[in-house]
Formats: sequence, C-alpha cells, structure tokens
Amino acid sequence: MKRQDYYFDLPEELIAQTPLADRDHSKLMVVDKNTGEIEEKIFKDIINYLEEGDTLILNDTRVMPARIFGVKDTGAKVEFLLLKRVDDNRWQTLVKPGRRAKIGSKFSFGEGLMTGEIVDTAEEGSRIIEFSYDGIFENILDQLGEMPLPPYITESLNDKERYQTVYSKEVGSAAAPTAGLHFTEDLLGHLKEKGVNIGFITLHVGLGTFRPVKADNILDHKMHSEFYILSEETAELINNTKKNGKRVISVGTTSTRTLESVAAESGLIEACSGWTDIFIYPGYEFKVIDGMITNFHLPESTLIMLVSALADREYILNAYETAVKNRYRFFSFGDAMFIK
Repeated sequence: MKRQDYYFDLPEELIAQTPLADRDHSKLMVVDKNTGEIEEKIFKDIINYLEEGDTLILNDTRVMPARIFGVKDTGAKVEFLLLKRVDDNRWQTLVKPGRRAKIGSKFSFGEGLMTGEIVDTAEEGSRIIEFSYDGIFENILDQLGEMPLPPYITESLNDKERYQTVYSKEVGSAAAPTAGLHFTEDLLGHLKEKGVNIGFITLHVGLGTFRPVKADNILDHKMHSEFYILSEETAELINNTKKNGKRVISVGTTSTRTLESVAAESGLIEACSGWTDIFIYPGYEFKVIDGMITNFHLPESTLIMLVSALADREYILNAYETAVKNRYRFFSFGDAMFIK
C-alpha cells in the first residue's frame, strides 16, 4: 500500500486558522460507509443521525499548556514542548534550538518560578528535563505555558478553552482530540434527552498525531505510542450497546484507536489502561465501532488512512474532493465528517 494513494490537493486557504464562534455551527459531511453517498449538513444536525440506545464515545483528555520558554544562564531563550511525563519531575520534551540544550544545561522559567536541568536525551532528538519548583506543577504550568497549537496553525489563540473540548477533564495531552471540539453542553444535553448514551475514554494525544508518513509503503511506518484509560463503566456501556444491537459511534480517531486496541476479537471490552501504537489502515476489520465522527485530515496521514479503513478509500477521497470543492474548513479548527 502506497502513501501516495492517500494524497489529495488541498488549497492552503482551506486550513482553518481560528475556531468558529459557535462550536456546533461547523459544516457536517455525512458519508455512508457502505455506498459512499454524501449529505451536507450543520454539525448540530448530528442529533438526527443518532438513535435512542446508540452510544457516543468521547475522549475526555485535556490539553496541557505544554509550550514553555526557558532562559539559559547565558541569557539565551529556548522553547520547550512537553511531550510526556517520565516520572514526577522529569519530562520528555522537544527543544528549539536543540543545540542549546545539552546534558547539564540549566534553565529558568517565569523569572525563577521554576528551574530545569537537561539530564538525558531520548528518541528523535528529544530531551529529558528535570524540573524544580515549589507548589503544584500543573498550577505553575498553567501560569507559564501556552497551548501547543499544531504547526499548520499560524494565528494565535485568544481563548485557551477553544482548544479544549467542553467535556475535557484529564490533563495530559499535547494536542486536542479535535473531533470533539464541535460539541456544546446544550448539544450533549439534547442527545441524552433523545436517549443517546454518552461514554468516556481517556487517551492522551501525543505530537506523533502530526507526524507525516514518510515511508513509500505505509506498512513501513512506525506509529507513536499513547497512553489510554478505559473505565469499567464505559466498558459495560459499550458491551450493553452491542448486546442490544445498537451502534457504538466513536468521536475522533483517538477514541477509535483506544477502543480497537482494547477489544477482544468478539468485540467485548474490559476495563484497562496502557499504551497503544495501533495503526489502522484499509483491510482492518473493526471489532467495536460502527461509525465515527471526525475532522478532515492531512493528505497522506495515518488519520486519513484510518478513516479509509472504515469507509472505502475511494469513498473517502471523493468526500474530500467534495469538501475542497465546497470550501470546507480543514484540520483542527475545521469542519466535521460523520461516517455512518
């Protein structure tokens, strides 16, 4: 399978730089995974496509303000992007410029509110930094940090909460599970009133989400690993939904990857936590999900490969061609697709 099979031409002006004022007013493209038929709606119309007894699975991870700036004792300013916690005070980070962050280098953050020392190197040029501070790390990070917006977003974000879902809870992501950004509290309330079940998983999204596929043969691509938690309550909800012959709809590729990682071949789910590096591409047989709400993804990315596994690749590429023609907004702050 070739990477180039998932290419489409995307005009740069269609990459959404800012979120809409109203979360649930994004465009919604509904794609029938069996026929490729397309309907064009507004996101709040999703309620008309979900039935009593169906279950929506949402990722309740919360994005850390993971971009912080340190000053070296030489006065040089260095940017750190927190990737994942190694232990209590040590973090794996990406550093710019990396040449200023050799082992033993020390940095001050927030005029001494926190200090850090590079203690080791890690994969792909990342660094391990050990922080020293008084108080609670998350509170300090909230004071010092900026949202780590994806590299294709060049405009600043005035309201940090617009890069969080309204149900975000468990802090730990370096990027948002963006399919969930379209939901409002009101919309979730109306769905519950209709009898749609709402369940939560946690998967802390890593920056590997934005890592391009470079191998010509996609099977040579190595996926990043991300930490997930699936509760007993959610496992029971999913199992009962399947038993009752209703649908499990995942919100986003992160929810999809979590559910498909933990499911038995029978589709049964048990509560668990761990790391997943599952790579889903055409030919994959889904064990749990019946449909998915997602955004429009980068060309030749693992995400467009995943959605092409749920619906036929030709159907997805045709949907993307339609989205470009009809001026949909792409990527994190863009419009949505429901594969039913």
